[in-house]
Amino acid sequence: MNEPMTQIVRLPSQLGALIQSERLRRNMTQQQLASLIGKHQKTISAIENGNDGTKLDTLLSVIAVLDLDLQVIPRRKGSTDIADVF
Repeated sequence: MNEPMTQIVRLPSQLGALIQSERLRRNMTQQQLASLIGKHQKTISAIENGNDGTKLDTLLSVIAVLDLDLQVIPRRKGSTDIADVF
């Protein structure tokens, strides 16, 4: 069984890349994913490109259709890793 994917996302471009990766892993086109959430293909393209302005309910629909969960956790404090800052 595959390990669950866990990734920290702090930028729209990171979320877009994660969504694109999962969509491709499932052999889905942008059009297929868009149809499942009742949106246009250009909406999925905008999300995957990290464009600002996507509605939260649209993002949550995409995440749900891809069988992913969104988890919000506190940032680690006292770390010197630049990834923990941005």
